[in-house]
Amino acid sequence: MSQKSPLKGKMVLVVDDEPDILDTVAEELDMCIIHKAGSYETAIQYLLSYTYDIVILDIMGVDGFELLQNSASRGFPTVMLTAHAVTPEALKKSIKLGAVSFLPKDRIAELKSFLEEIVLGTKKQVWQKLFDRLEAYFNRRFGPDWKERDMFFHEFEEELKREEGRS
Repeated sequence: MSQKSPLKGKMVLVVDDEPDILDTVAEELDMCIIHKAGSYETAIQYLLSYTYDIVILDIMGVDGFELLQNSASRGFPTVMLTAHAVTPEALKKSIKLGAVSFLPKDRIAELKSFLEEIVLGTKKQVWQKLFDRLEAYFNRRFGPDWKERDMFFHEFEEELKREEGRS
């Protein structure tokens, strides 16, 4: 017997300039109410007109960081989903601007499980799970010492561990 997804009926905004990504996300999240935006302008209109349980943003092509600031300021849990901007700098900026997760597009098949964790967990728990699940991926992509090269990541992980110890 399958469990009901905690995503069922959630309002989700997906923003990407690639129509095939919008369609793929909509298919992956067929239990959700999906709004799709292919441009910054359309996304801003949606963000100003609706309340979302989750917002999924591309970084390139739609000014994703600007949209992240807007979305996070409205209190919407926001996930960055990107292909070309999978860099330590983009990850760091996403965290600083208030994203609750950061997922490379080549891991899009895992989107549903990542979003279920967002709905069920706290922001800090979600980041810790993301780092745990994608540690090997990030090490291959960024180099094995990527966290040590930037004190921000070391301090962020220490903060996550302290939070985990309190819960």
